[in-house]
Parts: sequence; structure tokens; C-alpha cells
Amino acid sequence: MHLIELKGVDLTFAHKTCFRQFSAVVEWGQRIAIVGENGAGKSSLLRMLRGELAPSEGTVTIAPEARIGYVAQIQDEVGGMSGGQRVNRALSAAMAETPDLLLLDEPTNHLDAGNRRSLSRMLQSFYGTVVMVTHDHELMNQTCDRVWHIGHERVEVFEGRYADYLVEQDLRRHALERQMSAVKRARQDAHEALMQEQDRAANARQRGIKSIKDRKWATIKSPTKLGRGNTTAGRKQAEIREEQRELSEQLASLRLPEVITPRFHLDGGARSRQSVLQISGGVVGHDGQPLLGDIYLSLMHGERLALVGRNGSGKSTLARAILGDERLRLGGEWIAPPRDKIGYVDQHYDNLDPEASVLESLARVVPAWSVGELRTHLASFLFRQGAEVEAPTRSLSGGEKARLSLACIAADPPHLLILDELTNNLDTTMRGHMVEVLASYPGAMLLISHDEAFLDAVGRVERYECAPARESGARAACAE
Repeated sequence: MHLIELKGVDLTFAHKTCFRQFSAVVEWGQRIAIVGENGAGKSSLLRMLRGELAPSEGTVTIAPEARIGYVAQIQDEVGGMSGGQRVNRALSAAMAETPDLLLLDEPTNHLDAGNRRSLSRMLQSFYGTVVMVTHDHELMNQTCDRVWHIGHERVEVFEGRYADYLVEQDLRRHALERQMSAVKRARQDAHEALMQEQDRAANARQRGIKSIKDRKWATIKSPTKLGRGNTTAGRKQAEIREEQRELSEQLASLRLPEVITPRFHLDGGARSRQSVLQISGGVVGHDGQPLLGDIYLSLMHGERLALVGRNGSGKSTLARAILGDERLRLGGEWIAPPRDKIGYVDQHYDNLDPEASVLESLARVVPAWSVGELRTHLASFLFRQGAEVEAPTRSLSGGEKARLSLACIAADPPHLLILDELTNNLDTTMRGHMVEVLASYPGAMLLISHDEAFLDAVGRVERYECAPARESGARAACAE
């Protein structure tokens, strides 16, 4: 049963082309993972399948009787609910519609380990069709049977698990590298042959001229013979030049994707070994109701601390209290840097103005910088083209917003860097870049993440387990 049919679909924006001429059919029971780099157009393609976004060219036909459930990447704020709780709420609402097609945009972004396992089990038993955008390799391997990869202005369809797709990509890459080496050698051979042919023709002319000069009697020159010789030499050179051109074109078509390694200039501020954060007997909560209590934290310059715990355990609330929200501080002694000395990237990128351009966002952080300095700094965070720099923040993907947030933080280095689920919207390549950057970050860092592999990769990170107030006895402490 055809649920959705795409014919000759293009997706283009003012500053980039995501893909062209994509045709496919979404059938009943399929499990499709849409993958690609940040900003490739994954979420936009998902919105096309929902009928929310029209393609730049081509048609998307949705079966009129198809019921579609949809879970967006960024959920609206719901009174006091954590990111994970909001995702679970949206999933429940989508499943309540008994959908034929379930569209999921980064569904595991804010989920703890237990909720991720529950989601995987639910999707494996789901009766209908699933199309998801995700960077979660484990979820894709457990639930998906085909991959749509967006890159280099096209969508590549692969039937099989994501792990199988990665194996095939690796094999193709190695084959491509061998083919490129062969073409480069052939091009060099063609160049050397051309040089030899030019030298041979030049030497032949010189020998002919010398021979004529050495003769006692003048030679009657034959225009036919001279013309024939020049034509032969010219033809050989033209053939070699044509071979060179064809090999150069072939090499360009085989060019491997550029591996970009941005240089992030993050500086933790003062390098002295000093205390950055101290909390003694702290209590946090909402509207006077304790959520997390008995908090004892100490963070020195250069140290890393991860806040861990289940969804709704108060991790993000504690982070906002450290940022200086007095409404959330219900008790205890707090010593923290002033707000303007704390760099903060939250799960929803609230630090960015959606109406400001990429360039304007950075200029607000460092107004003394020239346009050239702003562009140079943004280029190191992969915002290199003029259209990318002028693009409004609202048009950026989640990963691009994460990059812009870090660019703003790096431009005015904080005493304390707080990252709330930073890896949620990052593709594999960018995640690797972030790990490299943060592993060498010299300042104090507070991380909130369910991604244990990420925490292990960024260096030695201590863990602080966040437990609800009812488990820690904070209610009694607060009452006193």
C-alpha cells in the first residue's frame, strides 16, 4: 500500500540546495531512517512527508485515508516538564491517533537510557510505517530496515540496516580512493607523454633545420612533407591533451567529500587553579516546591562535572539555578560566577534570537569586532558562505544552532561553560568535532547528558547524580 509518493522532488533554500530530483514511495510497514549532516534538509523532508512543507519542485502525494502521527524535534514548553517528559508526552499523543504512519524527528534527544529502551521496544512492535530523523545509531539498527541519506544535493536510498549501510559506505570509500589514485597516475602519465611529445617535435624541428644548413646545395622544401609532419605532431599533442581533459573531469566527479576540521578557539578565561562554583546544602524547585535537595557541589577551574539522572530529576532546573535564577534557589549557600561570565547552551537554543542573522548573533556578543573578524570567526565554525552568514537563525538546523551557540561562547570566553544535552542535534561528524574541542577546553565545565560515550570522550568527568527531593529528604531540610 502506497502511503506517500514523491516524484522529482527538489528542496532548495536561498542559501543552499539540499537535494534535487528525489523520487520514492513510502510503503506500508517500512521502517525508514533519514540521515545526513546537520543542515542537510532531514527535518524539512520529514515535514514534506507530513504535508506541512511544499517541495521547491516536484510533487508529494499523500494517500487521503492515511493517518499520520508526528513528533517534532523541539517540543513546546509545558509547565515544569523536562525535555524527556515533553518527548514522552508528544509520543503518547501521536500514538493515541492510531497512525498508519509515524514521523519522528530526533525522538531520543532528551530521553534517558530507560526511556530509550522503551521507545525502541514500542517501535519494534508498532504495526504501521515509521520514518524517523535520528543520529541514534542503536535505535536505527534496532528498528529500521532502510536508509535515506541526504548529501551532495541528492538522496541516496539503501535497503538494509544502518550498520550495513555504514559497511557499504566504507567499502565504496576505499574503492573510490583506489580509483582516484589510478586516475591521478593516469593523468600524470598523460602529462609526461605530452611533455615527451612536445620535446620530440621540437628536437625534430631543430634537427631538420640543422640538416638544411649543413647541406652544400639548397634544399627544395616540400610543403606537403612539412605539412604532414606538423599535422602528425599536432594531432598527437591534441590527443594527449584530450586524454588529460577527460581524466581531469573524471577525477573531479570522483572527488571524496571534504572532511572539515574547524578550529574552535575556546578559552576558559583565567588559567589559575581557583574555585568557580560552590553549592552547600542547596535546594532547587518550582513555586516553592522542592525538586532537588541536599546539593553539595564544588567545581574548580579546569574541572568537568556531569549532572546525570532520570528524566524529570531536576538536572536542567539545577543548571538554571546556577545561572542565577533566584526563583529556583529555595535554600542553601550558592557561590557562582555572575550570569555574564557563564556560557550556556540549552536543549532548545534559547540563547539565540530567531530573527537575527548568524552574523548579527555573533556581533551582539562582540560588538567591537569588525565584519572581517566576525566572518573569520564564523568560518572556523563552518559558516563560510555569504548566504550562510546572512541566514536567519530560525532557518538553521539544530546542529547549526549548536555550532552558532558555541561560536558566540568562544568569542567571549566564560568562566564556566554549561552544556545541556549538547549532542542531541549533532551529526556524527560534528559530534566528533565537539568531542575534540571540549576535550581540550581549559575552563570549568558543567555538562548535562544521557550520552555516556560522549561524557567519556571529553576527558575526565565526575558524575553528580540528581535525585528527586522525595528521595533526598530535601522537603524536611526546606521546612526547617
